[in-house]
Amino acid sequence: MSSAAQPYPIVHGLEVEDAKNALRSAIRTARHARSPRLREEAAHRFADVLESIPEVAEATCLAAYAARPYEPSTTVLLERLAARGAEILLPVLGAGLERGWASYAGADDLLERAPGRPPEPSTAAMGPEALERATVVISPALAVDSRGIRLGQGGGWYDRALTFRRPDAFVVGLVFPEELYAADRPLPREAHDVAIDAVATTEDWHTLPLV
Repeated sequence: MSSAAQPYPIVHGLEVEDAKNALRSAIRTARHARSPRLREEAAHRFADVLESIPEVAEATCLAAYAARPYEPSTTVLLERLAARGAEILLPVLGAGLERGWASYAGADDLLERAPGRPPEPSTAAMGPEALERATVVISPALAVDSRGIRLGQGGGWYDRALTFRRPDAFVVGLVFPEELYAADRPLPREAHDVAIDAVATTEDWHTLPLV
């Protein structure tokens, strides 16, 4: 996992939020350097790896996300899940801290409803408690470490949303291989950060924490 090539601009004495922001900036810069062709190839590999996870393969209702251009793509995965008849819940971002979900109705239905927001479906919005229907949650992340700590975009949306998950839900973070951090490069953590159950890359997947 950890290597000298991994973005890790964290120095002793940084406040947690400053450390998070420095790491977010470094990872976003690295993601923007990945070409459209490589991102498209990665979309298929992400789908292959995720479908190899038993919990994903067996789920009849999953929560996922529609990726923005430089995020690990879920385009192929969503189409495959829909083709086998799974119900897919995608985030719907309301005003302020409002959070909810709506059912995926195909790639052509996804639109950016507001500048800077991820694509959303036009189907009827449901409240945050709709997440209780999903046995699997596929979560976006900028990085995940071996403890199961996830670095998000900074708004805290998923940390709040995950409080509504069912007790037995299996939460999987989706990152590029170099964004999986070992114990010698732990991600900065705050009290509200929710640990996840597994991480998937284009290469493989792991249950967390890694021992």
